[in-house]
Amino acid sequence: MRSAAEGLPGPAHGTRAGGVPLPPGDGGRRLWSRDFALFFSARAVAKLGETMLPVALAAGLLEHGYGAGAVGLAMASSVACFAGLVIFGGVFADRLGTRGLMIGADLVRLVSQSLAAVFFFTGHVVLWEVCAIGAVNGAASAVFQPGVASTVPRLAADVQAANGAIRIAESTAQLAGPALAGLLVAFASPGGVFAAHAATYALSALCLLLLRMPPAATGTRERTTGFRADLVEGWQEFRARTWLWGVIAIWCVLMIGASGPTVPLVATEIVQEHGPRAYGLVNSALGAGTVIGGLAALRARPRRMLRSGALALYLFALFPAVVGAQFGVGAMAAGAAVAGAGQSFWAVMWATSVQTQVSPGVLNRIHAYDVAGSLAMMPVGQALAGPAAGAFGTEHVLLAGSVVTLAVATALLAVPAIRNLVRVDQSVSRYGPGPSAAPEYGRRPPSGPEHRPDGAAATAPGHAHHGATAPVTPVTPGTSGSESR
Repeated sequence: MRSAAEGLPGPAHGTRAGGVPLPPGDGGRRLWSRDFALFFSARAVAKLGETMLPVALAAGLLEHGYGAGAVGLAMASSVACFAGLVIFGGVFADRLGTRGLMIGADLVRLVSQSLAAVFFFTGHVVLWEVCAIGAVNGAASAVFQPGVASTVPRLAADVQAANGAIRIAESTAQLAGPALAGLLVAFASPGGVFAAHAATYALSALCLLLLRMPPAATGTRERTTGFRADLVEGWQEFRARTWLWGVIAIWCVLMIGASGPTVPLVATEIVQEHGPRAYGLVNSALGAGTVIGGLAALRARPRRMLRSGALALYLFALFPAVVGAQFGVGAMAAGAAVAGAGQSFWAVMWATSVQTQVSPGVLNRIHAYDVAGSLAMMPVGQALAGPAAGAFGTEHVLLAGSVVTLAVATALLAVPAIRNLVRVDQSVSRYGPGPSAAPEYGRRPPSGPEHRPDGAAATAPGHAHHGATAPVTPVTPGTSGSESR
């Protein structure tokens, strides 16, 4: 993976993203530093636990007499709390720094998931308590997630290569996580999966504790205004970028009509019809596809990143289609692999656009608005999954989700500000020396002291993840899966 990253475009010689000097001999192109490796490990191990969780929830709640509606509510409790609080997490990250907040969030989730493990081990499973634990996890994730966006360009010389590498690691975890969870459920109990999930947060916190963050990137400044003013400033910066809020508005349709219902319905359908091990196998195939998509994104350097990403997103429609059509496990796994590749490629293109088009001083808040908007409708889709399946049938809801996904990809390509956004390499972005970022398509670049070409304050317009991720975890434009994400 190192060889794939070397020789790719990076910041100006002798600087890290953000204009931070690199150690002698680094040459401005080094990716695998000690600190990036620690952050990479933290993301990979946390993703491993997160991809195990849907299997544990589906199998554990079904085992205790609950149905698809309960699984949807349990997942929605976490996503709703996350989406409602992540905006505030972005302000905290810009004001207080990111590493301490991320460590604290991991420790909170370590405790909450350990408590869930006790409940499932002892057979004391009450739906409202499971939902309350999910809400706590969502709140902790809301504090954690905004810092991910600004940490990557501070640690890596090549943002796209770093995002591709992290995506591959997360995808590999997604490949192993569901299969491991299926084995733990089959040979132990759902409580064992929750215990393993708690352990991944402990390891993530340890990696972040050992991490040494470089100095703040060029363009950041001391927070001299109040919390509310910072919140408003973040919203204004978000609203000024048509490509950003345009994608989020379109993404809300995906959350309600496709990703939201797909998460609980795919889990319930496969577990009920084929068992938890089959569900683990299909989601491992999804993980294998996202590895392929991550490798493609590591190599590809399209000039219009979001146009390429939207084209790849068409492939994601295969997953709900093959499950809704009630194909065999092998066909579902193949469809999941193709869908994962498309979704992963989009996620890297999106995350890299955000991190290279937005200035460090507002990146955490922009990312928070991005993630909040991406996930705002996810709990609505998840909560409606059970009633919709009861009214129309699980298969019809999943097939409709496939059609919605195709419509969303088409809508992304139909918006000029999205499809025509030109990439900004780090060597010419506000993360390093060089000219300012390219102006947003169809919009004159702002002028004045708050929009200086040297990147000292707000950024030039541009387009910004999720990704995150997949039918097991939410597919969001603003995260690399985290997140679900």
